[in-house]
Amino acid sequence: MLEHYLTQLELQVLPQATHEHFTLVRYEPGATICAQGDDAHHLHFLVKGKIRVAHTSATGKRLVLSFKRPFDLIGDIEYVRRTPYLNTVEAVTSVEMLVIRFDDLARHAADDVAWLHYLLEEITRKFELKSQSMSFNLFYPVDVRLASYLLSMTPDERALGSTVDELTDIADLIGTSYRHVNRTLKRFVEQGLIERDRRSIAIIDRAGLIAVAGESIYE
Repeated sequence: MLEHYLTQLELQVLPQATHEHFTLVRYEPGATICAQGDDAHHLHFLVKGKIRVAHTSATGKRLVLSFKRPFDLIGDIEYVRRTPYLNTVEAVTSVEMLVIRFDDLARHAADDVAWLHYLLEEITRKFELKSQSMSFNLFYPVDVRLASYLLSMTPDERALGSTVDELTDIADLIGTSYRHVNRTLKRFVEQGLIERDRRSIAIIDRAGLIAVAGESIYE
């Protein structure tokens, strides 16, 4: 599988000499891939699955920045600036990533024009997406944000947790209050979009939720 992923088109920008330094790492759903503030030493290429990227402000408020699919990069900004991880990244589904140490990448690709051009494009795209995601959290109503979040968190399974702690977590991540999330979920139940008990939320009308979201604002 390692060789298969290394031959994917998006990875051809890397010099051949870097390939022997890659390892294939797997993560289970819910696993933390990197945590905001931790020292960064590795670049991750997402090659299978789906991940969630969130940021915690100085006041402790968290916001979802995006959900990512193959072949996105994690650690590219940190690689260039040699800073701790800017965001927390978690696996939503089972995830596979190609991982390489910064030092190994720099030793073989620091002056490679194709790689540097690719890296510049990726970082520029990320800053554009981050700006958009912050605007979404400011301008989109809670029902749109919540519908989009529920859709993004259930790509393979139709259910997710509904305990008080988990709803508080959702509220923090989409930038609203627990009570507002609770009220909106009740309305979704009344509209026949979801079913809910004390432990789980089940999506029963995915098309209806997509209509509420209008567009997938987190992806």
